[in-house]
Amino acid sequence: MTLRDVLAALLVVTILGLAFVAIKAGLETVPPLMLCALRFAFAAVPAALVIRPPRAPGVLVAAFGLALGIGQFGLLMTGIRLGMPAGLSSLLIQIQAPFTVALAWAVLGERPRALQVLGGAVALLGVVAVALGRGGAAPLGPLLLVVGAALGWASANIIVKRIGRVDMLALMVWGSLATTPPLILLSLIVEGPAALAALTHPSWAAIGSVAFQAYPTTLLAFGLWNRLLTRYPAATVTPFALLVPVAGILSTHIVLGEPLSADILTGGGLILTGIALSLRGGRRSGSVGASPAETVPPATAA
Repeated sequence: MTLRDVLAALLVVTILGLAFVAIKAGLETVPPLMLCALRFAFAAVPAALVIRPPRAPGVLVAAFGLALGIGQFGLLMTGIRLGMPAGLSSLLIQIQAPFTVALAWAVLGERPRALQVLGGAVALLGVVAVALGRGGAAPLGPLLLVVGAALGWASANIIVKRIGRVDMLALMVWGSLATTPPLILLSLIVEGPAALAALTHPSWAAIGSVAFQAYPTTLLAFGLWNRLLTRYPAATVTPFALLVPVAGILSTHIVLGEPLSADILTGGGLILTGIALSLRGGRRSGSVGASPAETVPPATAA
Protein backbone atom coordinates (compact mmCIF):
# COMPACT_ATOMS: atom_id res chain seq x y z
CA MET A 1 0.00 0.00 0.00
CA THR A 2 1.16 3.55 -0.67
CA LEU A 3 1.79 5.91 2.23
CA ARG A 4 -1.24 7.96 1.20
CA ASP A 5 -3.51 4.92 1.36
CA VAL A 6 -2.04 3.83 4.70
CA LEU A 7 -2.84 7.28 6.14
CA ALA A 8 -6.35 7.08 4.66
CA ALA A 9 -6.85 3.71 6.35
CA LEU A 10 -5.68 5.12 9.69
CA LEU A 11 -8.12 8.04 9.35
CA VAL A 12 -10.93 5.58 8.65
CA VAL A 13 -10.30 3.45 11.72
CA THR A 14 -10.02 6.53 13.95
CA ILE A 15 -13.41 7.84 12.80
CA LEU A 16 -14.99 4.40 13.13
CA GLY A 17 -13.64 4.08 16.66
CA LEU A 18 -15.06 7.46 17.68
CA ALA A 19 -18.39 6.50 16.13
CA PHE A 20 -19.03 4.09 19.01
CA VAL A 21 -19.20 7.05 21.38
CA ALA A 22 -21.70 8.73 19.05
CA ILE A 23 -23.78 5.54 18.82
CA LYS A 24 -23.89 5.17 22.59
CA ALA A 25 -24.96 8.81 22.99
CA GLY A 26 -27.73 8.49 20.42
CA LEU A 27 -29.09 5.28 21.92
CA GLU A 28 -29.81 7.06 25.19
CA THR A 29 -32.96 8.58 23.66
CA VAL A 30 -33.54 6.96 20.23
CA PRO A 31 -34.29 3.24 19.61
CA PRO A 32 -31.52 1.45 17.69
CA LEU A 33 -33.25 0.71 14.38
CA MET A 34 -34.66 4.23 14.14
CA LEU A 35 -31.24 5.70 15.01
CA CYS A 36 -29.75 3.57 12.26
CA ALA A 37 -32.44 4.68 9.80
CA LEU A 38 -31.78 8.34 10.61
CA ARG A 39 -28.04 7.83 10.13
CA PHE A 40 -28.49 6.51 6.59
CA ALA A 41 -31.35 8.85 5.71
CA PHE A 42 -29.23 11.93 6.39
CA ALA A 43 -26.28 10.35 4.60
CA ALA A 44 -28.48 9.88 1.51
CA VAL A 45 -30.55 13.10 1.45
CA PRO A 46 -29.93 15.66 0.03
CA ALA A 47 -26.75 14.13 -1.42
CA ALA A 48 -28.72 11.81 -3.71
CA LEU A 49 -30.24 14.88 -5.38
CA VAL A 50 -26.86 16.04 -6.68
CA ILE A 51 -24.80 12.83 -6.88
CA ARG A 52 -25.56 10.43 -9.71
CA PRO A 53 -26.01 6.72 -8.99
CA PRO A 54 -22.80 4.69 -9.28
CA ARG A 55 -22.16 2.83 -12.51
CA ALA A 56 -22.99 -0.53 -11.01
CA PRO A 57 -25.95 -2.92 -11.11
CA GLY A 58 -28.77 -1.57 -8.98
CA VAL A 59 -29.23 -4.92 -7.26
CA LEU A 60 -25.62 -4.86 -6.03
CA VAL A 61 -25.95 -1.27 -4.80
CA ALA A 62 -29.11 -2.22 -2.92
CA ALA A 63 -27.48 -5.38 -1.54
CA PHE A 64 -24.55 -3.34 -0.32
CA GLY A 65 -26.85 -0.88 1.43
CA LEU A 66 -28.86 -3.65 3.10
CA ALA A 67 -25.74 -5.53 4.24
CA LEU A 68 -24.27 -2.36 5.73
CA GLY A 69 -27.46 -0.79 7.08
CA ILE A 70 -29.43 -3.75 8.41
CA GLY A 71 -26.79 -6.47 8.56
CA GLN A 72 -24.03 -4.45 10.21
CA PHE A 73 -25.40 -1.37 11.94
CA GLY A 74 -28.93 -2.55 12.65
CA LEU A 75 -27.59 -5.55 14.56
CA LEU A 76 -24.72 -3.62 16.13
CA MET A 77 -26.87 -0.82 17.53
CA THR A 78 -29.47 -3.27 18.78
CA GLY A 79 -26.76 -5.25 20.56
CA ILE A 80 -25.39 -2.12 22.24
CA ARG A 81 -28.87 -0.99 23.25
CA LEU A 82 -29.52 -4.41 24.84
CA GLY A 83 -26.43 -4.32 27.00
CA MET A 84 -23.19 -4.75 25.05
CA PRO A 85 -20.54 -2.21 26.16
CA ALA A 86 -19.68 0.14 23.30
CA GLY A 87 -15.93 -0.43 23.63
CA LEU A 88 -16.28 -4.21 23.70
CA SER A 89 -18.59 -4.02 20.69
CA SER A 90 -15.94 -2.09 18.77
CA LEU A 91 -13.62 -5.01 19.48
CA LEU A 92 -15.86 -7.99 18.77
CA ILE A 93 -17.14 -6.65 15.46
CA GLN A 94 -13.58 -6.89 14.16
CA ILE A 95 -14.03 -10.58 13.54
CA GLN A 96 -15.31 -9.18 10.25
CA ALA A 97 -11.64 -9.29 9.19
CA PRO A 98 -11.31 -13.10 9.06
CA PHE A 99 -14.92 -13.32 7.83
CA THR A 100 -14.00 -11.03 4.92
CA VAL A 101 -10.78 -12.83 4.05
CA ALA A 102 -12.56 -16.20 4.16
CA LEU A 103 -15.45 -14.95 1.99
CA ALA A 104 -13.01 -13.30 -0.45
CA TRP A 105 -11.18 -16.62 -0.80
CA ALA A 106 -14.41 -18.59 -1.27
CA VAL A 107 -16.28 -16.12 -3.49
CA LEU A 108 -13.60 -14.09 -5.28
CA GLY A 109 -10.66 -16.50 -5.30
CA GLU A 110 -8.35 -14.13 -3.37
CA ARG A 111 -5.86 -16.44 -1.66
CA PRO A 112 -4.10 -14.78 1.31
CA ARG A 113 -0.33 -15.14 1.65
CA ALA A 114 1.17 -17.15 4.49
CA LEU A 115 2.43 -14.08 6.36
CA GLN A 116 -1.00 -12.48 6.06
CA VAL A 117 -2.58 -15.58 7.57
CA LEU A 118 -0.04 -15.49 10.41
CA GLY A 119 -0.64 -11.78 10.99
CA GLY A 120 -4.38 -12.31 11.03
CA ALA A 121 -3.99 -15.12 13.55
CA VAL A 122 -1.84 -12.96 15.84
CA ALA A 123 -4.28 -10.07 15.60
CA LEU A 124 -7.22 -12.36 16.32
CA LEU A 125 -5.34 -13.68 19.32
CA GLY A 126 -5.32 -10.10 20.59
CA VAL A 127 -9.06 -9.86 19.99
CA VAL A 128 -9.58 -13.11 21.93
CA ALA A 129 -7.40 -11.87 24.81
CA VAL A 130 -9.54 -8.78 25.26
CA ALA A 131 -12.82 -10.62 24.73
CA LEU A 132 -11.96 -13.27 27.34
CA GLY A 133 -10.96 -10.60 29.82
CA ARG A 134 -14.18 -8.63 29.47
CA GLY A 135 -16.68 -10.99 27.84
CA GLY A 136 -18.06 -12.26 31.14
CA ALA A 137 -19.98 -9.02 31.61
CA ALA A 138 -21.61 -9.21 28.18
CA PRO A 139 -25.02 -10.90 27.78
CA LEU A 140 -25.02 -13.77 25.28
CA GLY A 141 -27.84 -12.47 23.09
CA PRO A 142 -26.39 -9.00 22.46
CA LEU A 143 -22.95 -10.56 21.98
CA LEU A 144 -24.34 -12.80 19.21
CA LEU A 145 -25.97 -9.76 17.61
CA VAL A 146 -22.56 -8.09 17.37
CA VAL A 147 -21.10 -11.26 15.83
CA GLY A 148 -23.93 -11.12 13.28
CA ALA A 149 -23.06 -7.46 12.65
CA ALA A 150 -19.48 -8.53 11.86
CA LEU A 151 -20.80 -10.97 9.26
CA GLY A 152 -22.93 -8.19 7.79
CA TRP A 153 -19.85 -5.94 7.48
CA ALA A 154 -17.88 -8.76 5.83
CA SER A 155 -20.71 -9.33 3.36
CA ALA A 156 -20.75 -5.63 2.49
CA ASN A 157 -17.00 -5.79 1.90
CA ILE A 158 -17.39 -8.66 -0.57
CA ILE A 159 -20.20 -6.87 -2.42
CA VAL A 160 -17.93 -3.83 -2.80
CA LYS A 161 -15.21 -6.05 -4.20
CA ARG A 162 -17.72 -7.56 -6.62
CA ILE A 163 -18.92 -4.13 -7.77
CA GLY A 164 -15.37 -3.04 -8.59
CA ARG A 165 -14.04 0.45 -9.12
CA VAL A 166 -16.89 2.94 -9.07
CA ASP A 167 -17.48 6.32 -7.45
CA MET A 168 -17.37 5.29 -3.79
CA LEU A 169 -19.13 8.42 -2.54
CA ALA A 170 -21.98 7.67 -4.94
CA LEU A 171 -22.07 4.06 -3.74
CA MET A 172 -22.34 5.16 -0.11
CA VAL A 173 -25.05 7.72 -0.87
CA TRP A 174 -27.23 5.42 -2.98
CA GLY A 175 -26.56 2.41 -0.77
CA SER A 176 -27.71 4.53 2.18
CA LEU A 177 -30.82 5.52 0.26
CA ALA A 178 -31.60 1.86 -0.49
CA THR A 179 -31.38 0.76 3.15
CA THR A 180 -33.34 3.66 4.69
CA PRO A 181 -36.95 2.55 3.87
CA PRO A 182 -36.42 -1.06 5.08
CA LEU A 183 -34.85 0.25 8.29
CA ILE A 184 -37.76 2.61 8.93
CA LEU A 185 -40.23 -0.22 8.29
CA LEU A 186 -38.34 -2.57 10.61
CA SER A 187 -38.20 0.13 13.27
CA LEU A 188 -41.95 0.70 13.13
CA ILE A 189 -42.62 -3.05 13.30
CA VAL A 190 -40.12 -3.93 16.03
CA GLU A 191 -39.89 -0.73 18.07
CA GLY A 192 -43.44 0.52 17.55
CA PRO A 193 -44.68 4.02 18.48
CA ALA A 194 -41.63 4.59 20.68
CA ALA A 195 -39.56 4.97 17.52
CA LEU A 196 -41.58 7.98 16.40
CA ALA A 197 -42.04 9.37 19.92
CA ALA A 198 -38.26 9.67 20.27
CA LEU A 199 -38.20 12.06 17.31
CA THR A 200 -40.71 14.60 18.63
CA HIS A 201 -38.23 16.27 20.99
CA PRO A 202 -34.74 15.12 19.95
CA SER A 203 -31.90 15.90 22.32
CA TRP A 204 -28.74 17.67 21.20
CA ALA A 205 -26.89 14.41 21.90
CA ALA A 206 -29.16 12.56 19.49
CA ILE A 207 -28.76 15.24 16.81
CA GLY A 208 -24.99 15.20 17.18
CA SER A 209 -24.97 11.40 17.12
CA VAL A 210 -26.89 11.24 13.85
CA ALA A 211 -24.77 13.99 12.27
CA PHE A 212 -21.47 12.30 13.18
CA GLN A 213 -22.67 8.91 11.98
CA ALA A 214 -24.14 10.27 8.74
CA TYR A 215 -21.28 12.43 7.53
CA PRO A 216 -17.79 11.72 8.92
CA THR A 217 -18.59 8.04 9.48
CA THR A 218 -20.90 6.90 6.67
CA LEU A 219 -19.84 9.18 3.81
CA LEU A 220 -16.18 9.91 4.57
CA ALA A 221 -14.90 6.86 6.44
CA PHE A 222 -16.81 4.16 4.59
CA GLY A 223 -16.27 5.91 1.28
CA LEU A 224 -12.50 5.78 1.85
CA TRP A 225 -12.71 2.22 3.16
CA ASN A 226 -14.56 0.98 0.09
CA ARG A 227 -12.09 2.78 -2.19
CA LEU A 228 -9.25 0.88 -0.51
CA LEU A 229 -11.10 -2.41 -0.96
CA THR A 230 -11.31 -1.82 -4.71
CA ARG A 231 -7.58 -1.03 -4.96
CA TYR A 232 -6.10 -3.83 -2.83
CA PRO A 233 -6.86 -7.46 -1.92
CA ALA A 234 -9.21 -7.91 1.05
CA ALA A 235 -6.43 -9.58 3.06
CA THR A 236 -4.36 -6.39 2.74
CA VAL A 237 -7.09 -3.90 3.70
CA THR A 238 -9.16 -5.64 6.36
CA PRO A 239 -6.37 -5.98 8.98
CA PHE A 240 -6.54 -2.19 9.41
CA ALA A 241 -10.04 -2.60 10.79
CA LEU A 242 -8.50 -4.33 13.80
CA LEU A 243 -7.30 -0.86 14.86
CA VAL A 244 -10.91 0.25 15.28
CA PRO A 245 -11.22 -1.30 18.76
CA VAL A 246 -8.06 0.53 19.84
CA ALA A 247 -9.69 3.85 18.94
CA GLY A 248 -13.08 2.65 20.17
CA ILE A 249 -11.88 1.45 23.56
CA LEU A 250 -9.75 4.55 24.16
CA SER A 251 -12.56 6.93 23.16
CA THR A 252 -15.21 5.13 25.23
CA HIS A 253 -12.79 5.11 28.16
CA ILE A 254 -12.12 8.85 27.93
CA VAL A 255 -15.66 10.00 27.09
CA LEU A 256 -17.91 7.35 28.64
CA GLY A 257 -15.69 6.17 31.48
CA GLU A 258 -15.57 2.52 30.37
CA PRO A 259 -12.62 0.90 32.18
CA LEU A 260 -9.23 0.02 30.71
CA SER A 261 -7.51 -3.16 31.89
CA ALA A 262 -4.33 -5.15 31.38
CA ASP A 263 -6.03 -7.55 28.98
CA ILE A 264 -7.08 -4.63 26.77
CA LEU A 265 -3.53 -3.29 26.64
CA THR A 266 -2.07 -6.76 25.97
CA GLY A 267 -4.63 -7.53 23.31
CA GLY A 268 -4.10 -4.14 21.68
CA GLY A 269 -0.38 -4.86 21.40
CA LEU A 270 -1.06 -8.20 19.73
CA ILE A 271 -3.49 -6.54 17.32
CA LEU A 272 -0.88 -3.99 16.26
CA THR A 273 1.72 -6.74 15.81
CA GLY A 274 -0.66 -8.77 13.68
CA ILE A 275 -1.47 -5.80 11.47
CA ALA A 276 2.24 -5.15 10.92
CA LEU A 277 2.78 -8.77 9.84
CA SER A 278 -0.26 -8.68 7.55
CA LEU A 279 0.89 -5.46 5.88
CA ARG A 280 4.33 -6.90 5.27
CA GLY A 281 2.83 -10.02 3.77
CA GLY A 282 0.43 -8.03 1.60
CA ARG A 283 2.99 -5.55 0.25
CA ARG A 284 3.53 -7.37 -3.04
CA SER A 285 -0.05 -8.52 -3.48
CA GLY A 286 -1.30 -4.96 -3.08
CA SER A 287 0.75 -3.70 -6.02
CA VAL A 288 -0.69 -2.62 -9.34
CA GLY A 289 0.58 -5.80 -10.95
CA ALA A 290 -1.24 -8.18 -8.64
CA SER A 291 -2.13 -11.58 -9.94
CA PRO A 292 -5.58 -12.11 -11.45
CA ALA A 293 -6.82 -13.91 -8.36
CA GLU A 294 -5.98 -10.85 -6.29
CA THR A 295 -7.49 -8.17 -8.48
CA VAL A 296 -11.00 -6.75 -8.27
CA PRO A 297 -13.40 -8.48 -10.67
CA PRO A 298 -15.36 -6.19 -12.99
CA ALA A 299 -18.90 -5.23 -12.13
CA THR A 300 -21.59 -7.29 -13.77
CA ALA A 301 -23.80 -5.80 -16.45
CA ALA A 302 -26.90 -3.92 -15.37
